[in-house]
Amino acid sequence: MENKYRRTKTTVSLINYHFVFCPRYRRKIFDIPDVEIRFKEIVKDVCGENNIQIIAIECDRDHTHIFLNCPPKLSPSDVMNKIKGVSSKIIRNEFEELSKMPSLWTRSFFVSTAGNVSSETIKKYVENQKKRY
Repeated sequence: MENKYRRTKTTVSLINYHFVFCPRYRRKIFDIPDVEIRFKEIVKDVCGENNIQIIAIECDRDHTHIFLNCPPKLSPSDVMNKIKGVSSKIIRNEFEELSKMPSLWTRSFFVSTAGNVSSETIKKYVENQKKRY
């Protein structure tokens, strides 16, 4: 995987987020035929509308992992609100066995950042800035 920097008029960024989140009550929603396929289509559409690049996406029976490259204007919470909100509404409307759930996803999620270099490398770089002159 090659990480490419995003460029705008005023920023250069490389912001990769690894998200993990679950359905309410850890229900095994991805065992239902076609839910996983539809979920991935919805995530692809939401990401396309928000200039988010999908690096990887995979679903297990009761949770999903998504690895995304995001623009700097979107916080992790913004990204999750968009993906969870749209997918919950559409999937509950399209799959009768999920239609009675008040919401599809839990309010919580895991997020971690990732990039080209490790945290230790960045720490050393920052610590050595004064020593350059």
